[in-house]
Amino acid sequence: MGKVTGFLEIDRQVHKYQPASDRIRHFKEFTLPMSDGEVEKQAARCMDCGIPFCHGPTGCPIHNQIPDWNDLVYQGDWDNAIRNLHSTNNFPEWTGRICPAPCEEACTLNLEDVPVAIKTIEQAIADKAYENGFIRPYPPEQKTGKKVAIIGSGPAGMAAAQQLGRAGHDVHVYERESRPGGLMRFGIPDFKIEKQYIDRRVEQMQGEGVTFFCNVNVGVDKPIGELLAEYEAVLYCGGSEIPRPSDMPGRDLKGVHDAMPYLVQQNKRVGGENVQSVAWRSEPILAGGKRVVVVGGGDTASDCVGTAFRQGAVRVTQLDIRPQPPAKEDKLTVWPYWATKMRTSSSQAEGAQREFQVATLEFVGEDGELTGVKCCEVDDRRKPIAGTEFIIKADLAFIAIGFAGVLETGVLSELGEQLKTELDSRRSLNVAANDRDYRTSVDRLYAAGDVRRGQSLVVWAIREGRQAARAIDEALMGTSLLPR
Repeated sequence: MGKVTGFLEIDRQVHKYQPASDRIRHFKEFTLPMSDGEVEKQAARCMDCGIPFCHGPTGCPIHNQIPDWNDLVYQGDWDNAIRNLHSTNNFPEWTGRICPAPCEEACTLNLEDVPVAIKTIEQAIADKAYENGFIRPYPPEQKTGKKVAIIGSGPAGMAAAQQLGRAGHDVHVYERESRPGGLMRFGIPDFKIEKQYIDRRVEQMQGEGVTFFCNVNVGVDKPIGELLAEYEAVLYCGGSEIPRPSDMPGRDLKGVHDAMPYLVQQNKRVGGENVQSVAWRSEPILAGGKRVVVVGGGDTASDCVGTAFRQGAVRVTQLDIRPQPPAKEDKLTVWPYWATKMRTSSSQAEGAQREFQVATLEFVGEDGELTGVKCCEVDDRRKPIAGTEFIIKADLAFIAIGFAGVLETGVLSELGEQLKTELDSRRSLNVAANDRDYRTSVDRLYAAGDVRRGQSLVVWAIREGRQAARAIDEALMGTSLLPR
């Protein structure tokens, strides 16, 4: 905890944003950091709540010891704060920027709508650690002589690689794209997380002995059979990339796109890379001067909204088939779990027009080009209401209704029926493996992250990567000192 009476004396504050009119002119991060003194005051608000739901299973999937590092920040002990944070989370500068913070929903002070600013404090600890040189390579004292290959360098793959490298194994990470980071680098816009924070971790991990091989598509460029023959263990950490199928008529019109190719292209532009190399689509997708419609109500849809505004879209409309949620949840019914309530992302706050309880019927066009999106209102069962049809004029439309699993080309296609898969409750096709030993049906092949659990949060990916690393270390050495 922080100060005994801090929650009574200090108001909740979080970092502020640049005005929307300024931040849509660039793709850089736009949060305005708080001073050390302000962060320490916010950490002081952490109360002696008895049962800290924030770091239990309802709050933080990676079980960050939030009250502990809040107290350390309150005491001004930033060095031990980052040590404590790193004991559960390899990449707090990532989670402090892009995690939706279920920990704050679970905070006892959220019963009064003033939770501790946990996410702001977490980011501040990580940024302060870099500023003071606390984050450096920690190579193992001795090597085990065991070799482990990791397929995919997203949060799950990176977390597993760092843990296994520090355990003394020789770790090789294979990445299909030109740089490490997976969907963290190419799927999440720079205005949410600048990619220097990934590059810094790659540098640190290289200093710890981890080797990265980029532009290697395992199962296409390099058979996975070779990896299984060469390494004692192989961990598959692919991201969930297949767009959830939709049967909306007109989706083949020019101007209608899935969300991910659009986001990947812009991230490559910002990173100074060749956009034509994008695996999903070579045609440039730009929103400048266009009327844009985004179908979907999740984080990917919101990222499309923010990207479109920065490219110069004249109007952005976001369609959500779900009813507009209440402004405030019933605390005694929901807390400490994640509540369904009206939330406005920073991208939506930049001027998006939001339509709730609306279904997309079809994309309409002329001469093969998109001119509008035909919609209708739906009832509480998501059934169309007759007579409510309307058309939104559009030059560009993005479908962002979720993902249905990992790409079937590559590892899945090469191993075929050897590798057992399963459908989850969201109809996502995942590699079958449990969350205890992370073993697949193929000997010495493990799976973690999106490829195992389906589309999820970065905190879940880090958790699975860490747990899979522990399972692999234990399998190779008979015992493990890595935390689970």
